[in-house]
Amino acid sequence: MTRTLPQKDKHYLNGTKGFPAQPVAGVDEAGRGPLAGPVVAAAVVLDPSRPIPGLADSKTLTARRREALAGQIRQNTWIGIGIAEPAEIDRLNILQATMTAMARAVSRLPRRPVHVLVDGNRVPEGLPCPAEALVRGDAREPAIAAASIIAKTLRDALMLEAARRWPGYGFDGHKGYPSAAHRKRLAELGPCPIHRLSYTPVRLAAESAQSTDAASCG
Repeated sequence: MTRTLPQKDKHYLNGTKGFPAQPVAGVDEAGRGPLAGPVVAAAVVLDPSRPIPGLADSKTLTARRREALAGQIRQNTWIGIGIAEPAEIDRLNILQATMTAMARAVSRLPRRPVHVLVDGNRVPEGLPCPAEALVRGDAREPAIAAASIIAKTLRDALMLEAARRWPGYGFDGHKGYPSAAHRKRLAELGPCPIHRLSYTPVRLAAESAQSTDAASCG
């Protein structure tokens, strides 16, 4: 899994002119629950002069609607992206890796915000401004909803890339989440390089694969 943004997503970080002098960023993530792939965080500053109708928690939207809104968000907002790869998730744990990705997303905004609104009940450490955690913030704050849409659509794109690279696991369907189909392929094939070895189903699959290899060598 690449550690840098695909070229088509570089413009996320460029921003546009004419934004408020006191920008407030919404922050959300996608990918805490999967057995494979990165956790992706986005920070979004909306332009009040360019409202985007229909912003909502990405989980409540169809894939087509998410993609349509993501296009509008890219064109009319400032966006920062932060990614924590599976190895970092295994090293830090998923909570700390998520907080790290969120902090990176804020740091990659074109301008420093004066305030940050974070979905959930925790605020990342090391942010450059005051921050507030909002439970169910993606359903309450448009900037957080926009961040949830960007994080989800970008992570889905990365998992489609993963499906092409490791075609046996069905990443294009379940996106790394622990579906029955994913667990079955994981048990049959063992983990691939983007599986999270600190997650119990992946660790057990890795141990089983090692036992099988050892038995075949014996």
